[in-house]
Amino acid sequence: MKLRYLAILFIIVVVIILSIIILLPLLITIGQPGGNQDPIEAYAKNIRFMFIPLIIFMFLLLSSVCIYLFHNYRLFSLLEREDWPALAYYLENKIFVKGKFSTKYVRLLASSYLVISDFQSVLNLESKTQAVKPAEIPKNVLLFGSARILGGNYAEAASFFNSQIDKCKPADKEWVRWFGCFSLLLSGSFKDAEPEFLNLAETSGNAVITGLSAYFLHSSLEKKSQNAAKCGEVSKTGKSRVISALKNVKSWDKEIAKMGTDIHIAIIKKYVDEVRQWIFFG
Repeated sequence: MKLRYLAILFIIVVVIILSIIILLPLLITIGQPGGNQDPIEAYAKNIRFMFIPLIIFMFLLLSSVCIYLFHNYRLFSLLEREDWPALAYYLENKIFVKGKFSTKYVRLLASSYLVISDFQSVLNLESKTQAVKPAEIPKNVLLFGSARILGGNYAEAASFFNSQIDKCKPADKEWVRWFGCFSLLLSGSFKDAEPEFLNLAETSGNAVITGLSAYFLHSSLEKKSQNAAKCGEVSKTGKSRVISALKNVKSWDKEIAKMGTDIHIAIIKKYVDEVRQWIFFG
């Protein structure tokens, strides 16, 4: 859904809530048993003691959202148009000129560079971020590592991912491990990649990581390994684990769709499709 539609939807919801807050005291007043109290006075009493704080809160919330949308209009419009070069220029000014090394800006700029295949600029961004705000590196490890893979620096990518495993967000840890293995595989270090792929295929709690690990054991490492039987056995185990977790190809597709906007998934889309075919139709 386009960003402006989301903003309009949010504003509509807030207006509806405000309307309910304003009208509810009137309904309560009408529903009260008869008496000598003036209805207008009763309504004023209800709204004063029950709903004025809520009205103030909702008004402040709506004002904050409007200010936020207005302040970030340029950013949102560039994202909506998918004008990646212009977005990169806009963010470079925010980060390098104004020094705003926020998580949002760093992630968006790195993603923009990756989309336009400017991998060296991603590494330059990483270097400058490391000097100014090093805490942002582990938060964006998959983006910075992906730039090394796409740039063909596989050994460097493997080393980078390995150095960030204990620093990255817990939610990213298995993906960082997997991309480290994938980088080793691309660099031809099959012996080093094998134990990690074996482990992930058997123990990963992520069905996609399990499937990818099992697939590479089957398609690549089984042919290179001194223990081909082990690789073949674990690849079958991993395949069974995916089927047990997701049941059918539609569930696999839904799982991939959840991650569809992630750059690190986009760069391995070819392999994701091959794994889908191998697990459910192979």
